This record gives sequence, structure tokens and C-alpha cells, in this order.
Amino acid sequence: MKYLLDTHLLIWWSENNPRLNKDTKALISNPNNDIYVSIASAWEMGIKLALKKLRLKVPLTKLFSLPRIDTLPIKMEHVMSLQGLPPIHKDPFDRMLVAQAKSEKLTLLSEDPKIKQYQSK
Repeated sequence: MKYLLDTHLLIWWSENNPRLNKDTKALISNPNNDIYVSIASAWEMGIKLALKKLRLKVPLTKLFSLPRIDTLPIKMEHVMSLQGLPPIHKDPFDRMLVAQAKSEKLTLLSEDPKIKQYQSK
């Protein structure tokens, strides 16, 4: 299977945070699964770090070079698919993750209840 991690899950994974659901942890750890993080997550974290709204235990550059995790760039088709998303979520970074997951046929892993609503659409 192929999975895209929401930003908070990437942070929790990197910090071995107990809030990371054991099933999600197992999916990420499974060597048969392909795990991706979006460049949109790096963008979001970079902004929040600069504004001092986020503190990381692992440097941002290291988050995007963790073993087992591949970086997903933002493509024009991802941007274009944003237009077709229902207005469930207002956060532009989360909307991009949803668009990327749909475009790339990835399962988006998240604990955000608004993101989970897109899975039924």
C-alpha cells in the first residue's frame, strides 16, 4: 500500500510520540508499504517554525530524510485538483495533502477529523 502522512503524523513518528496510534505506527513501520510526506508539510512547518508556533525535537531537514519516507513534490495536477475538493477544510496545507493523495492514489493518514471526511467523498 501507499500512504501519505499528514504533517502531525510525520512529527509524531519522528519524535516517537505516544499520540501516534499503534495501527498507524505499524503501517509506517511495515517495509511493504510506501510512505510519503508532502513538500507542503515542509512548507507548513517552515512557516510555523519561523513564527515560533512550532517546536521540533528533530531538525526540519532531518524530517525529510528519515528512512522509509519519501518526499512527494507539489505538481500542477495537484494544484488543479484543489478546485474539485468540497470545502470541508479551510487549511490550505491540509487541502493540498488531500488533493495530492487523491491525484496520486495514496491513502492519506491523519488524525484530523476534517481530513477524514474527505475519505467518504
